[in-house]
Amino acid sequence: MSTFWAEKRFCAGPQDTEALGAELAQEFKPGDVLLLQGPLGAGKTCLTRGLARGLGADADSVLSPTFALVREVRGGRLPLHHVDLYRLQGPGEVRGLGLEELFDGDGLTVVEWPERLGALAPAGAWRLSLSLPPDGGREATCLRP
Repeated sequence: MSTFWAEKRFCAGPQDTEALGAELAQEFKPGDVLLLQGPLGAGKTCLTRGLARGLGADADSVLSPTFALVREVRGGRLPLHHVDLYRLQGPGEVRGLGLEELFDGDGLTVVEWPERLGALAPAGAWRLSLSLPPDGGREATCLRP
């Protein structure tokens, strides 16, 4: 494991957050799940744009899927499934979405607001937390499974 994973990363702004996503994309393989936590405005969708770019897909096609719940981005090394559970109340509402199929699929699944998954969260998922320090920027902490 590189030292990158042993410490927090500071992102000064959206470009740094997207660059972090592009860097992380190199680590993922088919069937990986990234649980992406952080408050509104912490850069979750920005990081996902970077993941798409790092996978070789069209990063501009990554939009917040708040109303669609799931968006798929193809054209890269892996399909990217971008899931946003913000509007859902918990596992009861999540159960009928068929996310288990994505979790066992051929791509990378990124889940924003993963706390809504409850026990449905895959045990072997990566976890990345974005926070907004009081002095500005973003702080990212990533844990491998």
